[in-house]
Amino acid sequence: MCVTEPTSDPHAQGDLLAADPAVRAAARGRGAVEAAGRVPVARVVVDNPLPHLDRPFDYLVPAVMDERAVPGCRVRVRFAGKLVDGYLLDRVEESGHAGALAPLERVVSPEPVLTAEIAGLARAVADHYAGTLADVLRLAVPPRHARAEAALPMEEVPAAPVEEWRGASAWDGYPVGRSFLTALAEGRAPRAVWGALPGVREGRPEWTYAVAEAVGATLRGGRGAVVVVPDGKDVAHADAALTAVLGPGRHVALTADLGPAERYRRWLRALRGHVRAVVGTRAAMFAPVRDLGLAVVWDDGDDLHAERLAPYPHARDVLVLRAHRAGAGLLVGGHARTAEATRLVAAGWARTLTAARAAVRAHAPRVRPAGDDAELARDEAARAARLPSLAWRALRRGLESGPVLVQVPRRGYLPALACQGCRAPARCGAVPFARDGRLPVGPGTVPEAEARCGGPLALRGGHAAPYCRWCGRIAGDWRCPSCGSPRVRAIVIGARRTAEELGRAFPSVTVRTSGRDGVLATVPDAPALVVATPGAEPVPEGRGYAAGVLLDGWALLGRPDLRAAEEALRRWMNAAALLRPSAELVVLADSAVPAVQALVRWDPATHAERELSERIDLAFPPAVRLATLTGAPAAVRELLAEARLPAGAQVLGPVPVEARRRDGGGEGELERALIRVGRPGGAALAAALKGASGVRSARKAADPVRVCVDPVEGL
Repeated sequence: MCVTEPTSDPHAQGDLLAADPAVRAAARGRGAVEAAGRVPVARVVVDNPLPHLDRPFDYLVPAVMDERAVPGCRVRVRFAGKLVDGYLLDRVEESGHAGALAPLERVVSPEPVLTAEIAGLARAVADHYAGTLADVLRLAVPPRHARAEAALPMEEVPAAPVEEWRGASAWDGYPVGRSFLTALAEGRAPRAVWGALPGVREGRPEWTYAVAEAVGATLRGGRGAVVVVPDGKDVAHADAALTAVLGPGRHVALTADLGPAERYRRWLRALRGHVRAVVGTRAAMFAPVRDLGLAVVWDDGDDLHAERLAPYPHARDVLVLRAHRAGAGLLVGGHARTAEATRLVAAGWARTLTAARAAVRAHAPRVRPAGDDAELARDEAARAARLPSLAWRALRRGLESGPVLVQVPRRGYLPALACQGCRAPARCGAVPFARDGRLPVGPGTVPEAEARCGGPLALRGGHAAPYCRWCGRIAGDWRCPSCGSPRVRAIVIGARRTAEELGRAFPSVTVRTSGRDGVLATVPDAPALVVATPGAEPVPEGRGYAAGVLLDGWALLGRPDLRAAEEALRRWMNAAALLRPSAELVVLADSAVPAVQALVRWDPATHAERELSERIDLAFPPAVRLATLTGAPAAVRELLAEARLPAGAQVLGPVPVEARRRDGGGEGELERALIRVGRPGGAALAAALKGASGVRSARKAADPVRVCVDPVEGL
């Protein structure tokens, strides 16, 4: 549906004059702007996030802009009395608007940055997530850099044919691996959920070579490929593997740290057809690759694939939608498997692509839980000790031949503290207060802002005073409000404290840390203790780690989250995949836990199928479509009242939610409601929420409501 800008009063003539000097001169000479002789009406999507204005608007194409105003170019238009940016979607002969059309103010650049495929995909993504097209286009098209645009040749650079990879194939261990590559090379569109083998080759994860071979087969078939990975470290490894397999200059890597000019230059190379393959983080899911033949998403369970900006799309779901629309192949890969990927297999939309069990046994490490019966017979304290004797022995033996990995689920030093006497959690200002904000007991008084924070206390170092993780206040005079003790103990020990303890235990061994303060991409193939948080594990430059220990398994398994077990297994398997074949890996978790059993057997598929089955029984995602509404209580209730929810929709809540504030305050005035429907009703649910949001925006409602469809967090 295409409508023009709704106006009750015509714009003043001065407002209608274009910014282009030629158009302004024409208007002065003739009293009106001369329209283009052919298809004079431009349909423009304006950069406006309001839901009730989420539609194209018609504008007049001046004759002097006829050649430059091409579909997909950036334009400037006057909208609601202001000059705003937009994209020209299409040009047509006539408009359905009865009145006079306002002209385009300016063609910013004739570069068709918004291709027809990406425009259609962006519209579908906006509809799927109850968002606006303008919000999706901000994610899909990077800001313009004029110098980079002018310096890059416009014509497509012909590339030599991609030769078939002559090295050791990473797909040899998969019964249907060769068939998958053949289908891509023949231009077909195979769709697979891939359980990758563990291993390291030449300082890079083995999976990067498998992805590079799949991209090479796609390029030999005359089509393009998009590869989306979680973070910059993965991009660097995949970029190196693609260069090794395809040769230099065949692809581009897109990451946020490139800078606006270089990122736009590489993006333009894909747009203009200079390269046919793109690898990058989640923004690369919209890369303008011509004639897409393969979309790859690696480790789709990583929360970095979920966009933090509205409408909060997930890279996996966007690539599934893009592959379906483009008739392209899809590869959802990882060492572990998510319930969402398993649902694609269960629905028959994709096939399972896993290695033979003999190959799994040849590549996987030897996993040993620290709490099994045999170990308890030798070390009765193994279940309670943070580093039982089994872990010490594994580290000591591994250090004889190479680096060893210690995964710690928390960053920092002591990220959580409790009272040493009564074990109550230590919190900032967690003391009783009166209605006037003053302490009712004690010799002094505390302002309300300090008394009501209630944030968790932590330590930055061994000789530092406790501080609040929410407001930053130093709590050197803290006393437990329950028992009065001033002493604290650790609830969870972070990566830096673990590295400090291991350094004392192995005084002659180098200790390296990798986490938020600094992520290491690689480590030398020499004896060293590598302490890393999940996702920050560096890749050894040789064959892999000689041994590994996964600490504090309970901290991952005990999280109050729907995906706790799935996430724990994913983090464990990603770390275990960096070990040498048959290397010893100790996991400090109960061996009876299903996630631990899946790690021991290296069988993530069965664990994911069990997860999906349980979620179907309980009506949890991905068995159902779910949306969350978060905002001020009155605003959430107003949106629920306006929404015409589909039949069978179930509303849960609203309930208060905690909002961590940095200004010393406590809980915010926020509520959240959950709405779930069966999967067939997902489109109707998104449309209902989009319509209700449009009604509120048309009324200029003051309090916003965050609408998130298929959320990743908070369940």
